[in-house]
Amino acid sequence: MSKAPHVILLVDDDAAVRNALKFSLEMEGFSVRLFATPEALLAENDLPAGGCLVIDYRMPEIDGLELVERLRSRGVTLPILLISGRVTRSLLARASSLGISDVLEKPLSDLAGSIRRVLDAGP
Repeated sequence: MSKAPHVILLVDDDAAVRNALKFSLEMEGFSVRLFATPEALLAENDLPAGGCLVIDYRMPEIDGLELVERLRSRGVTLPILLISGRVTRSLLARASSLGISDVLEKPLSDLAGSIRRVLDAGP
């Protein structure tokens, strides 16, 4: 019996980016659930126990770091990869303080590899 694929929860307000990343990750064997807004993810009552979150940093209303803060306050411990068009030292420091596994700069060259590394690292 084969192991069920890890579920990747992807939050990005740009539909083209969401769909392209979903396609790419599914080609790598991941199961992907898409969320167009942070609010949509926060409204989700059925988050998986395993897998990881891939969250865009710049989104309207709630940015990626605020979303992570809200998720952590709810006890969500899934590993998180933050994606951003511009990675600064300040962003890296804030992400680290929230326990974000990695911050990746767009364009993303090896998102699947980064996901595998955080999943292999375990909780």
